[in-house]
Amino acid sequence: MALSGTARNALARVVKELETRIFQANWRGETRLPSERELAAEFGTSRATVREAIQRLAARGLLETRRGSGLFVSDQQPARLGAPWLQLIAESPPAREDTLEFRLVFECAAARFAAQRATPDELNEMGSILERMHHAVHSHDVEAEAQADAEFHAVLATASHNLMLSHFYSSVITLLREHITNNTYEASHIPLDANDLALTRLEQHTAIFRAIRAHRPDAAFRAMHAHIAFVGEQFSQG
Repeated sequence: MALSGTARNALARVVKELETRIFQANWRGETRLPSERELAAEFGTSRATVREAIQRLAARGLLETRRGSGLFVSDQQPARLGAPWLQLIAESPPAREDTLEFRLVFECAAARFAAQRATPDELNEMGSILERMHHAVHSHDVEAEAQADAEFHAVLATASHNLMLSHFYSSVITLLREHITNNTYEASHIPLDANDLALTRLEQHTAIFRAIRAHRPDAAFRAMHAHIAFVGEQFSQG
């Protein structure tokens, strides 16, 4: 099973409150956040819940950790117009299903074109991201996996070299990044299968990359379709 209803509600509440403070400019770029202990006391929840909320926002690029200095609001914020959609996806299962359907159409096409048009530099970048994902999965670093996952899909869209796909992806990147990040975190709470699911996601991204690198458009399309369908199946059971 995924997160319990109580835990899910507490996490959603903390994420929403932190997000609101960032989006409404109560916390501007470069603002240092209070400690986990202070935030947990303020929100009346556990430090673990606060920690996961912070990790989710960091994976979306809203917060950044600076070694030895603490946690800060990112100076480079993603587009804020996506915020209502992000909340809708987080709180509405039908919206999540609609996003999966959208990704099936959009990202499968992007994968097909990337297999035809990706440059050597783009292939190198995807390969580097995949290496980070491999390290994150095997070290059980959910935040790093979520970040690498979102970056992989963003680079793939660019590698499609289709002006409409690239620009459209830019307009919805915050929404899709949240969708990918939420899926990764939700899967990490399926107690018996979390590690197996992470390994499967890694294998699927590897298959997508290999098909693109080998310039096999149909194989890239099928690999992306299998990956997104897999994501949908695991949450339809949650």
